[in-house]
Amino acid sequence: MKKTWMMMTLALAVAGTVPAMAQWTGKGEAGIAVASGNTDTKSANAKVAVSNKVDKWEHLASLGGNYVRTDGDTTAKRWELGLQTRYSFSGNTFWYGGLRYEEDKFSGFDHQGVVSTGVGRKFIDNDTTHFSGQVGVGYKFYKTLAVGLVPGSKESEAVGVAGLDFDHKLTDTTKVYDKFSAEVTSGNNFLQNEIGLAVKMSDRLALSLAYAVRHNTDPPAGFKKTDTLSTLNLVYEIK
Repeated sequence: MKKTWMMMTLALAVAGTVPAMAQWTGKGEAGIAVASGNTDTKSANAKVAVSNKVDKWEHLASLGGNYVRTDGDTTAKRWELGLQTRYSFSGNTFWYGGLRYEEDKFSGFDHQGVVSTGVGRKFIDNDTTHFSGQVGVGYKFYKTLAVGLVPGSKESEAVGVAGLDFDHKLTDTTKVYDKFSAEVTSGNNFLQNEIGLAVKMSDRLALSLAYAVRHNTDPPAGFKKTDTLSTLNLVYEIK
């Protein structure tokens, strides 16, 4: 656990220095909650997302994690890394190559990773609204956790991937967004959607309220198909 959060802290620190060197932009956000009484709960989540665009090339990177401890027991622990490079070859149409990797032992998987490539398009791209979609194919590798006497197993297979990314400014200080992604294989389909609202408090600081749903159609035995996460975070924009 300490290793994971040290990695996230380092990433946030590095992201804060990168813009000055390479004109990267993005945001870092974090939230924490502590409750006591009938239930003793401590939770924390953090994420950083940065991007850099030079001519027709665009690079994106993200790192995030979530940790919950209830009555002395860890009840959630997950971190996820995402990397993607894009090349615009025809107006708002682009090629991309990307990587997604996560560790979440409370999902029934020790880890999951996807390497993919495909095409995407920015359908709307102006000062008020951004809406893009992408579709591709790739390679998925994962390891399931041992359950009782049943040992975990390592698997790999072809995967189809798709995603939609939308955000819209309601006012100069308020924005709504929705991000959807899908990974489809012969054995299991993984779907993820996050919807949120961000309200600016200053040029760099904002509050973000979000609700995320993660769904596996065929998780390992003994694990639920759907996980949800609600967050209230303080957001710092990297410019």
